[in-house]
Order: sequence, then structure tokens, then C-alpha cells
Amino acid sequence: MARAIVDARNIRKTFHMGDTEVHALDGVTVKICEGEIVSFMGPSGSGKSTLMYIIGCLDKPSSGSYILNGHDVEKLDDDELSHIRNSSIGFVFQAYHLIPQLNIIENVELPLFYRGMPQKERHEKCREYINIVGLSDRIGHRPTELSGGQMQRVAIARALVNEPVLILADEPTGNLDSHSGEEILKIFHKLHDMGKTIAMVTHDERIGDMTQRRIRLRDGKVVEDN
Repeated sequence: MARAIVDARNIRKTFHMGDTEVHALDGVTVKICEGEIVSFMGPSGSGKSTLMYIIGCLDKPSSGSYILNGHDVEKLDDDELSHIRNSSIGFVFQAYHLIPQLNIIENVELPLFYRGMPQKERHEKCREYINIVGLSDRIGHRPTELSGGQMQRVAIARALVNEPVLILADEPTGNLDSHSGEEILKIFHKLHDMGKTIAMVTHDERIGDMTQRRIRLRDGKVVEDN
């Protein structure tokens, strides 16, 4: 049986807005095993983005337990959280978050630069992942010279270079036209075929259709997991 990468149990997240308590997550239990590809879906306000932040170690639950790749997240301090976030999770965001002054390879190598990896080794590793996303011919270009789909490919390559145990994508096709979106989905299919563990938060039914599991949230609860 595949080991669990994400093991979140009875997760609750409460926000206080004045005198009002908002229960963004209300007892969510989710397990994602190695090699799975999963989509989290639901309307605005369903809790899926809050769950993504908790799974991505960008926030902590108000109660419940979360084990990421064998690490009890609740017991980690801020420095340890930052380390596990940078070493274990590859983030792909809707808005790409590329640095416009840097070219493709410089954007992709940033996580390795901060790890202190020598430049020659960084470049070799980055070229490998830039090739996987199909941008070898654009390696010296800057983000302003790329289409939206190409910028998202750069973001995917950057998410991969640290060889994370989990790729976490937030609306990865949200800013793209339908053709570019299909190309990005093909890349995620390819990564899944390579054995990567992927969780995507999305409104896009095409993404739900391509994943092994579609987990729907409503009012902070899981209402479907199939």
C-alpha cells in the first residue's frame, strides 16, 4: 500500500470577524498517498483555499492533526515549517509569481540558489526540468517575452527543481485560455505518469475530470470524495 504524503484529520479552521466566528473548515479529513493526483473543488467560500494553505504549511489549523510526509506539522516552529515547505512542497500559483528581470533558467533555479547549490549543478538540474515542460528553446527569454501558458510552464519547472514530495497547484489554468490550459493539463498528466504526487485546487471541471480523485468541499466540509 502506498504511503501517505498528506494525512489531515478532523481539520478545523476558525476565523474571527468582529464578534462573528467563521468556520472555514469544519472537521475535514483527507489523505493523499504517494503517486496520487487529486483535485479539490467547490464554490467560493467552500474552504478549498484554506485547506490548500494548511496542506502547504502556509497556515496551521485551529484544531485537528496534519502529518506531511511523516512530519507532525503541529509540532514544528516557524523555521522548521519554512524548511519543510521549501524542501517538501512545490507550489504552482495562478499568477505564476515569476521575477520579470530574470530569464527562464534564473527563475527556475531560485529555489536551488537559496539552498546554496553551485551554479553549474543548478543549471544542469534546471535544464532537465525546463526540458520536461517543453521550453528548452526559450531558456534565455524573460517572462515578458512569454505567453501565459509558457509562464505557467516556467512556474511548474521551478516547483519541480527541489524534487518535492508534493506538487500543490492553486488554480493552475485560471489565467489561461482553453488551449493553453489543455497544454498545462498535459504537463500535469506527464508528471503524474512520472510518479509525482499532485494536489490541485480548482474551479476547472477539466482538471477534476483528469484526476484520480475529485474531492468536493462545501461550507467547510468534504461532501464528495470519489
